Amino acid sequence: MSQEQVPGQFTLVLHTHLPWLAHHGRWPVGEEWLYQSWAAAYLPLMRVLRTLAAEGRRGVLTLGMTPVVTAQLDDPYCLDGMHRWLANWQLRALEAATLRTPTGAGAGTATTPEALREFGIREYDEAGRALEDFSTLWRHGASPLLRQLIDAGTVELLGGPLAHPFQPLLNPRLREFALREGLADAGQRFAHTPKGIWAPECAYAPGMEHDYAAAGVGHFMVDGPSLHGDTTLGRPVGTTGVVAFGRDLQVSYRVWSPKSGYPGHAAYRDFHTYDHLTGLKPARVTGRNVDSDAKAPYDPQRADNAIDTHVADFVGVVRQRLISESQRIGRPAHVVAAFDTELFGHWWYEGPIWLERLLRALPEAGVRVGTLSDALSAGYVGTPVELPPSSWGSGKDWQVWDGEQVADIVALNTEVVDTALTTVDKALAHRGAAPGRDVVADQILRETLLTVSSDWPFMVSKDSAADYARYRAHLHAHAAREISDALASGRRDAAERLAAGWNRADGLFGALDARRLPR
Repeated sequence: MSQEQVPGQFTLVLHTHLPWLAHHGRWPVGEEWLYQSWAAAYLPLMRVLRTLAAEGRRGVLTLGMTPVVTAQLDDPYCLDGMHRWLANWQLRALEAATLRTPTGAGAGTATTPEALREFGIREYDEAGRALEDFSTLWRHGASPLLRQLIDAGTVELLGGPLAHPFQPLLNPRLREFALREGLADAGQRFAHTPKGIWAPECAYAPGMEHDYAAAGVGHFMVDGPSLHGDTTLGRPVGTTGVVAFGRDLQVSYRVWSPKSGYPGHAAYRDFHTYDHLTGLKPARVTGRNVDSDAKAPYDPQRADNAIDTHVADFVGVVRQRLISESQRIGRPAHVVAAFDTELFGHWWYEGPIWLERLLRALPEAGVRVGTLSDALSAGYVGTPVELPPSSWGSGKDWQVWDGEQVADIVALNTEVVDTALTTVDKALAHRGAAPGRDVVADQILRETLLTVSSDWPFMVSKDSAADYARYRAHLHAHAAREISDALASGRRDAAERLAAGWNRADGLFGALDARRLPR
């Protein structure tokens, strides 16, 4: 039975991003990260959204897709690698399902032969479904699927700059170039240029709203504290009409926070516990202080019950928040919950099912669900605001990307960007009115943008595969320098050979054109 309509609107925003991983290692960091996220998060999320679209549901969520992730989800090499990964997953599940030898596991734990066999049978079916989905729907990449959802009005697409740079620390010319090229990249893939963006890391520096306005961006996301905690309305920034929407932390943290949230519930699948023979994850969380080898077997029915409990809990939280915030401001309020897409399925196995049930339950509970664009159209906009320098990282400032731990990467970025811009300017001036693109200048900018990706300092600051992150930052810096040095010393042939060589590994953003770099 439907509940009474509450005032205001709820918006769910998902931010989909991984760094460029193709051709740069497999395991433990590299392409495996892409394929795991694709199988566990992107495939089931697409299934959920296609199901809701087929029911005629509109404006169910706002989906941020960074150009670097869509580049990988459309890339023939990645599509081939993903197909092999899914087939390998099915083989690993089959191995678990036919296991006969004792594993030395204690009775009642997730890795006894009986528990693994039961788990393997379910996992085999799931892998088969994923393979069928992938073979029939994904053969031309993610873009045709996303375009259908955008055209149907089921999702609003948010874009972003090429290669996910931390914009406040970036040279203004390269910042403008990355943003404009990123929006154009989305336009080419989806026949739809986003009006809104998820700025990388929700990072903001005063004045960036003017860059957004000039690039045709009408709204962007910030974290709640950037709006001093009052996220009930979008707020035009400064003297522009560009609207900042803030993440409601009270609501968002109910699902996932630095300390707690639904995914830690005892019934859900444990992300960290592997069966070392097959690489599968057969355990449930069981308890916060339970050792991996003592965790109980995953029980789908128990997890299913927990999903229903957490859907009901979140619906109650959203309803109450809309009522109380609308009363506080004396007009209908807007509540935005925002998360990384990879939370749903990759980190939290049950996340996609929770999402599907939630998106049905909210309207039933009298909550109006809409996108950020819907919120603008409906007038959920307050008075102008001046935003502080901010991000959604630790401390809500820039420390993760500009702190002492990553001072070497900040210095590296500055040096590489300066070298690249100087070299590209000279190369383009030298060519003058010569027709056609300069593939050498293009590749220098491509490698420079990969060098300044916000992922590398984030991974170092968080001590998450920090060695890999430093290796990647220095690798792309070396590529940009090596091509630049050859060009600057008049060795055009060598520069072309080097650019072609690096392009075999880093050939993303094929439409990137150095001639469009602001003078």
